[in-house]
Amino acid sequence: MASLATHLCVTLLLLPIGIHRLFCSSSLYLKNPSLFRSKTWYLSEPKWKNLDLYVLTVALPIASFSLIFLFLSITTGHTTYRFSFLHESLLLFLYWVLAILFVLRDAIDPVVILDNFLFVFGGILFFVEYSFIGEGTSGLVVEVVYGLCGDLSLVCGFCCLYLAIRPGAFFAEFCFCCGLVLKGTWFLQAGLCLYTDVFGFKGCHEIEILPGSGNVELKCDLEEDGLRGVALVNLMFVGHAIVVFLVSLGLFGLLSTNRDLRHGEASGPLLAGLDSESALMRALPEFEVE
Repeated sequence: MASLATHLCVTLLLLPIGIHRLFCSSSLYLKNPSLFRSKTWYLSEPKWKNLDLYVLTVALPIASFSLIFLFLSITTGHTTYRFSFLHESLLLFLYWVLAILFVLRDAIDPVVILDNFLFVFGGILFFVEYSFIGEGTSGLVVEVVYGLCGDLSLVCGFCCLYLAIRPGAFFAEFCFCCGLVLKGTWFLQAGLCLYTDVFGFKGCHEIEILPGSGNVELKCDLEEDGLRGVALVNLMFVGHAIVVFLVSLGLFGLLSTNRDLRHGEASGPLLAGLDSESALMRALPEFEVE
């Protein structure tokens, strides 16, 4: 149960977090691969650089209470809408608790709140999100769209649990970052396809509420239109996954190249100094002979 605005908000939330996490984790790994340890949140030394985390601590409870207000205000005729808003508000509240734990871990002794516990807690939240995604929806195309969203939540959840056990596994961290970025782009694609006519599927109408049940469904004129829509959804998801993977590899390669260039700049003058010293040492015996 959602809308285009909801999908856009999810994209604005997940996409920056995924890119920021990919940049920070890749930088730490390239700095010293043997000492790499994944972190639940990569906090910066200047406090103002952690503005994204502080924004989450303010925005998540506001969004949660707004959904609770909608749950209380919607008439009883749309039971599915009511409980969907309630479930979403509870999920946002749990994510807000996780953000508060990030802030507390930075403020107090990190030993008190271990990263392992936070990874396990985050993995549980992704599994809870998986159970809520697509609730109250029906229709072949809608089920496939939200099913892929749920699969991404499972991937992120398993990555969190694996990082809780093996925090030095960079491949799990890389998959986790790619999963967050892919969730952000795919939620936007899902909102455009399901809740707009411009980006909708041929032969399928905008998503609407079924009378009497409160569920939402994406109706298609013919069965062939629905099957074609499913094929397009799978094709678009594969395209999203390839683009996100290539961009992530490109960012990792760019960071690696920048690191190598800086090392080259640092070693160049040293090598030049060694060459000049060796040249002087070779020239001194000739001066003495004369």
